[in-house]
Amino acid sequence: MKGAMALRLDQTRVPSTAEETPAPAARAASVADRREAAYRAHRVAIEARSAAAAAAAPRELPGIYLALAREALDGLTAEPREPLLLNYAGVGLNELGAREGAAQLFEAALRLDPELPHAARNLDQALARKGSRPNLPAAVAVRLRALEAESRRVASAARPATGLRLSLCMIVRDEEAMLPRSLAAVRDAVDEIVVVDTGSRDATVEVARSFGATVLEREWTGSFADARNASIEAASGDWLLFLDADEVLDPADAPLLRELTGRTWREAFYLVETNHTGELGDGTAVTHNALRVFRNRPEYRFEGRIHEQIAHNLPSGLPERLEPTPIRVDHFGYLGAIRDAKEKSRRNIELLRNQLAEGGEANPFFQFNLGSELAAAGDARGACEHFERAWALLAEDPARRERPFTPALTVRSAKGLRFCGRLVEAEARAVAGLELFPDLTDLVFERALVAAAEGDTERAVTLLEDCLERGDAPSRYSPTVGSGSFLALVRLAELERARDPERAEGLLRRCLGEYPSYLGSVLPLAAAEVARGVPTERVIADIEGAVAEPTPSVRFMLATALYEAGEAEAAEPLYAAVVEAQPGNGGARLALTETLLSTRRYAEAAEAAAAVADDDGFAVAAARSELFALVLAATSTEATTGTERSQLPTHGVGNCERSEGPAARAARRGLPAAELDLFAAWSAATSYPALDPTVVDPLARMLEALLRVEEFEAFEALLPALAATGLPARRRHSILAEIYLRRGFLESAADEWATSCEEEGPDVGALRGLARIASARGLTEDAELFAKGAEELASSSI
Repeated sequence: MKGAMALRLDQTRVPSTAEETPAPAARAASVADRREAAYRAHRVAIEARSAAAAAAAPRELPGIYLALAREALDGLTAEPREPLLLNYAGVGLNELGAREGAAQLFEAALRLDPELPHAARNLDQALARKGSRPNLPAAVAVRLRALEAESRRVASAARPATGLRLSLCMIVRDEEAMLPRSLAAVRDAVDEIVVVDTGSRDATVEVARSFGATVLEREWTGSFADARNASIEAASGDWLLFLDADEVLDPADAPLLRELTGRTWREAFYLVETNHTGELGDGTAVTHNALRVFRNRPEYRFEGRIHEQIAHNLPSGLPERLEPTPIRVDHFGYLGAIRDAKEKSRRNIELLRNQLAEGGEANPFFQFNLGSELAAAGDARGACEHFERAWALLAEDPARRERPFTPALTVRSAKGLRFCGRLVEAEARAVAGLELFPDLTDLVFERALVAAAEGDTERAVTLLEDCLERGDAPSRYSPTVGSGSFLALVRLAELERARDPERAEGLLRRCLGEYPSYLGSVLPLAAAEVARGVPTERVIADIEGAVAEPTPSVRFMLATALYEAGEAEAAEPLYAAVVEAQPGNGGARLALTETLLSTRRYAEAAEAAAAVADDDGFAVAAARSELFALVLAATSTEATTGTERSQLPTHGVGNCERSEGPAARAARRGLPAAELDLFAAWSAATSYPALDPTVVDPLARMLEALLRVEEFEAFEALLPALAATGLPARRRHSILAEIYLRRGFLESAADEWATSCEEEGPDVGALRGLARIASARGLTEDAELFAKGAEELASSSI
C-alpha cells in the first residue's frame, strides 16, 4: 500500500504574468475569505497526512489513508467542484482498495479540469487494479463503506456551474476609433457591458451605448485604479472581464471565454495577450499571460495610478485558484501610430513619475514600468537608468526568480545597456538572466545582437542559430514573439548578406514562407532579388504570392525596396496603391512624393505632398518636399511644359502673406522661417541674402536630390546658398565633396577636397576623402599615399 500512488501537492499549473504580485495584504473577512480559509485548512491537513504516510509503518497506513480521504471529502461537502480535493479523495480511497469510488472521483476531477496533473494516471491505475482489495482492519472497513457512498454523491455533483453571468468592465476616453472593434468582438461572450468614460470629447459615449453598454461618466482623477474600480462597482455579473478599448478578443475564442464562468473552483484566469509593437503592421509583437477575468468579490479591487494591479488581492499560496487559458486578446495600443496619436507615453510617464514621488522609489516594479514607458517613448538612456534601479532593488530579493516581471526586466535591461553602448554589461546581464531563466530565448537573442555590435559575426551567427534551435520562449516570460523564429532568421540574413548572399536570401525566403504574416522579411528579400537582377515584375509577383495577404504594408515595403534600388517607376504605383487604401497615411504620401520627384513629375509630387494633413507626423517633411517640387516645376524646362507652367499657383513659394498657398501651408505645418527664406530666394532666382546656418542640413539634402534627378541647372542656381549660410570654406568643400562622392561624381569630389587643401591647407578629412576616391578609381598607390598623409597629420595634431 505504501508508496503505491504518490500524493503531490505541487500538481497545479502555476501561471505567470508580467504583473507584479506583492506580498498579500490584510483584507476584511468575507464569505470568500472564509471559504478559502476552510479550503486552505483542508489542504494543510492533507499535506500533513501525506507526509505521515511516507514515514509510517505498513500497519498504520490504512488509518492514515482513511483520514486523508475523510479530510478531502469534508472539504467537498459544501462545494464538490474542487478538482484538487477530488483527486486527493480518490487517492485515499484507491489506497484502501475502494477502486470504483476512487475511479469516480478521478473522473469527476478530470471532468472539471482535464489537465489536472496526475489525475489521468491515477484513474488508469485505479481501473487497472479494480477488484483487488487489501486486508483492512475491521473499523477501517466499516468507515470505508460510508466514505464510498459519500464519494459517489460528491463525484456525481462535481460538474461545472451553470447560469453564472460575465460582465465586461472598461474605462475609456476619446476611443471612438478603437472601441467599435473591441466591443463587436466581445459582446456575444458577455452578459453585461459597463463602460466608465473619463471625459471623452468625441463620440465614444455614443459608440458604447450603441452596443448596449451601461455608461458611467466621471471625472478623471489621475488614477487608473479608481476608474477601474468604478466600473467594477457598477457590474452585476458573477465574473468580471476587463479590457481596454484598444484590445480585441479573438472572435474564435469567444465561446471558450463563456465556458470559464462554470469553473467556480478558480478565482481568476489569465488570457494570452499579444501586444503589437511594430509600425505599419509589420508583425512584431510581445506576448504575455494577462490576468483579465476574476470573480466579482468586494475584496478584489485595483490599486495603483498606472499599470494598476489586482493580483495581490487574490488568494495567495493557492496556485490552483488561478488558471492560464489559451484565450487570445490582441492589444494594438503599443503600435507607434496609436501611441503617437494619443500621446500615450507622455501620459503614462507623467503618472509613473507621480507614483514614484509618492513613495515608490524603492519599488522595483514601479521602476520597471517607468523604464518600459521611457523605452517605448524612445528615451534609451532614461529607460536604462530605471531598469538598472529595478535590477539593483531585486538583487537582494530571494524571490526575484518568482517575480512575474523579472524575466521582462532582465531582457529589457540587457537591451537598454546595449542601446547605450554598454556592451560588456549587456552581455553580462543576459548571461545572468539565463542562469535564472535558461529557456528565455530573448536573452540569447540579445547576446547575438551584442556580439554583432562588437563586430564578432561568427559568435552572433552561432547565437542566432541557437535561438532558432530553442524556438520562442514560453508566454509566461512575456517574450518578444519571433526571437526564436522570424526575428532571428532576418537578423541572421543581415549578418550573412555580405559574406554569403545566397544563404542570406534563402534565410529570408524561409522566413517569409514559414511566417507569412511577419513582414520584416519583405523589404530585404525584395532588395536581394533586385540586386540579383530579377525583373521588378517578378519580384513583385514573388513577394505578393508568398505573404499571407498583399496588404498596404507589404506594398509599402516592396515599393521601398524597389525605390532604394533605383527602380522609382516600378515603386510609384505601389506607393499610390498604399495611399489609395490608407488616405491618412502621411508616410506613404511622402514616399509617393519622393518617388514622383525621382521620376521628375514635379507638379504631381507637389500635389501629393500638399495632401498630407497638417497635424500628421510627416507634415514638416511634406511641406519641404512640396516647396522643392514647386520650384522645380516652375524652373525645369524638361519636366514642365508651357501648359503646366500656366497651371502652377500664381502665389509663389516666397509669398507668405497669402492666406492660401504652399508657403503659408508650410509655415502652418511648422517649417522653420529660415527654410522658408531659403526657398523664397531660390524661387526668385536672385542673389541670396545671408541665410541662417540652421538651413545647412536641409540645403545639403536638396543639393544631393538635385544631382540624383540630374537637375544640374537648378543645382547651380541653388549652390550659392551654401556660401550664404556663412559656413567656413573648408566645411563647404567637405559637404559638397561628400555629396559628389555619394552620387558618383568622383572628379568633382576630388576637386572639392583638393581645393580645400590648396586654399586652407591639408586636413585629415580631405586627405582621407582623396584616399577613398583614389581607391575607387583603382589607384592603389595614390590611395595609400593620401591615407598615410592623413594618418601622419592626425598623429601630429594630437
